[in-house]
Amino acid sequence: MHLISIRNLRADVSKYANVSKIVDRWYATVAKASWQNLEEVRQDYPEAEAVGNFTVFNIKGNTDRLIVGMDYQTQTVYYKYFLTHAEYDKDDWKNNPYF
Repeated sequence: MHLISIRNLRADVSKYANVSKIVDRWYATVAKASWQNLEEVRQDYPEAEAVGNFTVFNIKGNTDRLIVGMDYQTQTVYYKYFLTHAEYDKDDWKNNPYF
């Protein structure tokens, strides 16, 4: 799959030095994947979930969330947000028109 906005993801993750290696591993997995649906995503990331039109990945246990849009047909992942658990719970990200 192809990730759109890797620069934005890396910029956002750079604020949290303790997660950069975890996100790098996530990106390496995505780059090799050819997922066709959420169930296939869950084979690699069992806790991934669909929330609205987004797919949410738990990063570093339950402390951070990586939120993306996924187009399985074009094999494209669109980076949207990297949030702490507290930021995620505020639900501001749900104001995105794509949600």
